[in-house]
Amino acid sequence: MIAYIITALWQARDQAKKSKNAALSQAIKIIMNSFYGVLGTSGCRLHDARLTSSITLRGHELMKKTADLIEAEGYEVIYGDTDSVFISLGGAKNKIEADKAGHKLVKLINQYWQKELRKKYQIESFLEMEYETHYIRFFMPTVRGSDKGSKKRYAGMLSKADSLEEKNEGKIIFKGLETVRTDWTSLAREVQQKIYQCIFNDLPYEYYLKNIISNLKQGNLDDKLIYRKRLRQKLTDYTKNRPPHAQAAMKAELYAQQENRKGSRYQYGGWIEYVITTSGPEPVEFNKMPLDYDHYIEKQIAPVVDALLMVFDNSLEKITQAQYELF
Repeated sequence: MIAYIITALWQARDQAKKSKNAALSQAIKIIMNSFYGVLGTSGCRLHDARLTSSITLRGHELMKKTADLIEAEGYEVIYGDTDSVFISLGGAKNKIEADKAGHKLVKLINQYWQKELRKKYQIESFLEMEYETHYIRFFMPTVRGSDKGSKKRYAGMLSKADSLEEKNEGKIIFKGLETVRTDWTSLAREVQQKIYQCIFNDLPYEYYLKNIISNLKQGNLDDKLIYRKRLRQKLTDYTKNRPPHAQAAMKAELYAQQENRKGSRYQYGGWIEYVITTSGPEPVEFNKMPLDYDHYIEKQIAPVVDALLMVFDNSLEKITQAQYELF
């Protein structure tokens, strides 16, 4: 029964792809992925711990062997996870060369698994590797203390032929980095996008960073320094550990009481907007304290640029220090 349902969904997704219905394709993908969680839940009628264990085990086995096949063809696998593999072609390649190599590897891998599963288990292979994207510039932060790529975190620039933007720069895809995360300030996201655009396009970036730091310290960017985070429990439940957003929410409740405002805004959760000041986290709507600009430089700007700049033996500190030494 499960195999029949998965097969039907697979075929429906293929049809959605052919029809270029991205929304439907994504919806079916989510439904298919949910089977893993359902089968691992004891409340499911078809629950069997061996099923989820087998899915994980076989997934690792498939990706490891796929990486071996790719490397046997002379290419370097720079990263692989449960459903994707990133490959270095060993130098700059144009779109035609990259597409040729990508389609060749896809064909080789799919044919291998068709033969292997038929020979070893006498079953039909439904595994299908697809060639997805050619990045002409690519960066993946490494795991701290390792040379391995950080899981599902990278930035890559599409070739101009693949980009839908009519600009000199190719479109940059961000995955898992701060620029796509809502718990970072808008300034951090803006700076990260700009730095990657500069470096991926071989453009100067030091003056830009110096200018950002100067404007930040002059208070010209205060509207971009707001944190927005969700309170996932009642305020009274934050006892042993009180993160900054919880502290700001508690202060907001106190300030509201002092102004005789009726009702509670954060007692039962919700979203809080706050800033970091010289006296700690403060709710935006009540803040009268000066912002802690050193905090924003150290915790917001430096992390989003240094991960990339370290490749060039550079850092925000080196750039700004050189600026200070001029005076």
